Amino acid sequence: MLESGRVARILGWRRGDFETHLHPAFFDTADEIEHLAYDKFAGANLSKYLIGQDGVTLVFLKPCDTYSFNQLVKEKQILRQDTYIIGVGCDGNAALIDMEEAGILERCRVCKKTTHVAYDEIIGESTKRQDEDGFADVAKLEMQDSDARYAFWQQHLARCIRCNACRNACPVCHCKKCVFDNEKYDTNQKANVSSFEEQMFHIIRAYHVAGRCTDCGECSRVCPQNIHLHLLNRKFIKDTNELFGEYQAGADDVAPGPLTAYDIDGDKGVGF
Repeated sequence: MLESGRVARILGWRRGDFETHLHPAFFDTADEIEHLAYDKFAGANLSKYLIGQDGVTLVFLKPCDTYSFNQLVKEKQILRQDTYIIGVGCDGNAALIDMEEAGILERCRVCKKTTHVAYDEIIGESTKRQDEDGFADVAKLEMQDSDARYAFWQQHLARCIRCNACRNACPVCHCKKCVFDNEKYDTNQKANVSSFEEQMFHIIRAYHVAGRCTDCGECSRVCPQNIHLHLLNRKFIKDTNELFGEYQAGADDVAPGPLTAYDIDGDKGVGF
């Protein structure tokens, strides 16, 4: 497809310095394809890397990644006709515990997305592996009093070093300029200066993706401080489902979201 000019590039994973390191990579020539790799360590969601590409990109997407892809199409960040999707089978991504042992990522233990919702062709099969309730930890937090919940998040968010890895990996964090990259109000500082600062960044970001988050878990996967950021997003998903009915962001690329659609008549059951 590259040689014929049908696609301008291929977006996939490439082996890094170690066997357990697979990172996103573009391949522009057929000769480079020998470096294409895919296994249980291909955890990166490639959908966001499609933003801003010219011409047709062939991309490999896991089932869960296709939900993020649809959401980006819906938000007009990428064009469906500019992509050729090869859906790859997935048995769950591995998380490196130490150099000799790998466990499965938390997001994969609760994953329900074993079917590609966008593809041109599919390679391999996906295994249904949901053996945990994704909202169980959220429910446990909800049962605690406000002081206990505050202490939980204070403990987690205090570890934040403002590396922006979560923001950069999140498919629906695609603003060309983030509100936190504002030198005028000193919100672009990388280190925390107060407890307010550590909470402000993540809580505002969680509100920003509310109703749009596909629960891909990239925020927690890439966090070097192991902050459970996915719990913030799942709290919003849980509340949205309870307030407006079951909704899965990215299940298609056309249906309006519960928090991003406006119905002037107010009688169609669409969010606000």
